[in-house]
Amino acid sequence: MRMGHVSRRAFALAALSTLATAPGAAALPRAGGPGRRPRGSAGMRGVWLATVANRDWPSRPGLPAADQRRELIAYLDTAARDRLNTVMFQVRPTADALWPSPYEPWSAYLTGTQGRDPGWDPLGTAVREAHARGLELHAWCNPYRIALDTDLDRLAPSHPARRHPDWVVAYGGRLYYNPGLPEVRAFVRRAMLDAVAKYPVDAVHFDDYFYPYPVAGQPFDDDAAFDRYGGAFGSRAEWRRDNINRLVRETATGIRRVRPGTRFGISPFGVWRNASTDPRGSDTRAGTQTYDDLYADTRRWVREHWIDHIVPQIYWNIGFAAADYAKLVDWWASVAEGSGTRLYIGEALYKAGAAGQPAAWQDPVELSRHLTLAARHPQVRGHVFFAAKDMADDPIGAMARVVADHYGRSARPPR
Repeated sequence: MRMGHVSRRAFALAALSTLATAPGAAALPRAGGPGRRPRGSAGMRGVWLATVANRDWPSRPGLPAADQRRELIAYLDTAARDRLNTVMFQVRPTADALWPSPYEPWSAYLTGTQGRDPGWDPLGTAVREAHARGLELHAWCNPYRIALDTDLDRLAPSHPARRHPDWVVAYGGRLYYNPGLPEVRAFVRRAMLDAVAKYPVDAVHFDDYFYPYPVAGQPFDDDAAFDRYGGAFGSRAEWRRDNINRLVRETATGIRRVRPGTRFGISPFGVWRNASTDPRGSDTRAGTQTYDDLYADTRRWVREHWIDHIVPQIYWNIGFAAADYAKLVDWWASVAEGSGTRLYIGEALYKAGAAGQPAAWQDPVELSRHLTLAARHPQVRGHVFFAAKDMADDPIGAMARVVADHYGRSARPPR
């Protein structure tokens, strides 16, 4: 995600970016119409539809409901045209909701005012219209992020963070719920499962934010929670990882209870640990490691099959020195092998043709090469592209090339 839009990818990219510019390339034509028949074998062909800071949708807060709906439908139509089969729709971007929730206020990204009813039901509409187009709809939630600033008073008066300021930690210019508090974990689980109870979503989807990406020189202030709940652990890091593990296991259990058959997937930062840190890690030199910095033991979640699928964000080009796409796909394939957890690869469509990106990303064929390479690994069951606006704009034709090279026929959503 581009940083100017306050993205969930920001800190991750900063950890590894070594950027260079290169000339763009001519766009390629799209590969025909929706092409829903004949249908190929099942495989994930997904796209993230981000709402945080109006990254993809709505194009700005305060649009009339009819215009919001029209923009949303246009993205679903584009996904169907490109023969995708799944949309990850961000419905809880900042401890708020894109459906009428009894737990959290309406998102400000809809009306410009948190808590104001937009006059329609975006999630309900998205589920219905996605299914009408043969698309799955995954409800994408960010568990702990509250706000993109540190002013509690800017939240809606009814916001749970204002009623429970002891749940909140200010860090890196933002507000987060404290993952170390059992009451926080219970609350965010209830808030997210409300969407599962009300709508036939095909899956619940978490992004890469657990404990926040570290900011140099700034400790995350969970001293009181650690003093109260961390006594059984050898270190604060172990306690923090247990907090996140509990969230993952309890969410999975809750989803199965509320709507059996609904799946649970997570899209972590692409590097679990470097091999220099842990011999089980990947041949990378990442500045961020999910196990050590976000306290997310993503490898364990896969190996022990706590989640139905994982979508690591492998957002680097083939041959990138610090984190080679090819090496990371190989590593994740070995982790997923025999686990029962399906592996899909998160793809950095947003980098294709973007100013300041390395020369590889100025080539419209780079992304298509990713799919060709990943197809050598039977454990890779598909791909998810970040993000919807970049799919629609497709400035150098990278998505069109993917469709032409790999999506000649439509494919059933994976089950």
